Amino acid sequence: MLVGVVGAGAMGTGIAQVAAASGDRVIIADATANATEKARASIAKALDREVEKQRLSRADADALLSRIAFHEETLRGDAAVYRECDLVVEAVVERIDVKQSLFKALEVAVSTDAVLATNTSSLSVAAIASSCAAPGRVVGMHFFNPAPLMPLVEVVPWLASDDHVVQRVVETARRWKKNPVVASDTPGFIVNRVARPFYGEALRLHDEGVADCATIDWAMKELGGFRMGPFELMDFIGNDINYAVTRTVFESLYNDPRYKPSLTQQRLVDAGFLGRKSGRGYYDYRDGASRPKPNTDPVLGLLIFERIIAMLINEAADAVLMRVASPEDIDLAMTTGVNYPKGLLAWANELGLSRVLGWLERLHAEYGEDRYRPSALLRRMVRDERRFFE
Repeated sequence: MLVGVVGAGAMGTGIAQVAAASGDRVIIADATANATEKARASIAKALDREVEKQRLSRADADALLSRIAFHEETLRGDAAVYRECDLVVEAVVERIDVKQSLFKALEVAVSTDAVLATNTSSLSVAAIASSCAAPGRVVGMHFFNPAPLMPLVEVVPWLASDDHVVQRVVETARRWKKNPVVASDTPGFIVNRVARPFYGEALRLHDEGVADCATIDWAMKELGGFRMGPFELMDFIGNDINYAVTRTVFESLYNDPRYKPSLTQQRLVDAGFLGRKSGRGYYDYRDGASRPKPNTDPVLGLLIFERIIAMLINEAADAVLMRVASPEDIDLAMTTGVNYPKGLLAWANELGLSRVLGWLERLHAEYGEDRYRPSALLRRMVRDERRFFE
């Protein structure tokens, strides 16, 4: 198969490497000067590391790189560089006007049976597809960074995606040794929607003065088994990116208070305290800076864990209720897309659905905010004495 990748940033470069690693030929191009040259160097460096660690032979690494054609020309005009591609994956800037213009050009350039996929993480696939005369071949194919390492791919059909197109993309993702999950074309898809309380409720606890960042991070790692605490993870992702995703989901879901952004995070972004990449965020990463010590009181830690995990489970349950995805795909997405220690719905079964509902009802009663409303599905399942995955 010949795969086109539009955009030679981190995501596009990673997707090109994934496709080539599975034996496909790849064409990658970018409108930015020297972008594809940097992409070639990045892939070569990654393959050199694989050879050094004896996970790949030198011959296989060279063969992989030879299957990728790097095009220096810009993507203006008719995007003819992709004319023979069977699948084109777009990985350019998250701007709807840019993506719509690109898909118009791609549609004219490629054959009528070629699939056009967008790697968008937050924009409407329907809005992107609407720019095409034959929009049924457009589908979302959302990879996670870094694409060569992260196993999850969210496949996102929109209202009129052809069924055979969706199946082709699912099969392609599997052949590329990825775990595809099918998500509806709703804000945040699965992962970026269901994961919002991990950040949002941690920020709420911080803003209320219940605990500091280090203590909240400690509680979620020590009691929850998460690899990184929410503040460590936001600093790793970048507070500008994390805040932008939260704001997009909040606004796209008509200002639902469950997704309300934090003023604290906005102020960090305003100040340029973006996390690791800027040297400061919730923590100070500059040379000589010390890391604050957490309060390891187990009672406080349990309060923090119960509040955040209850909100995460509630969000996962509501995603099932609103047909964002199946329970199986939601749990697979959260464990393979953001490395959660357990699937949230399986975790709910383990903790006890009535227990989780009790935590949510107490929060709702205490605050009187719609933010803490328990999912109707969770209420029904407790009432009917059901469990997920029965």
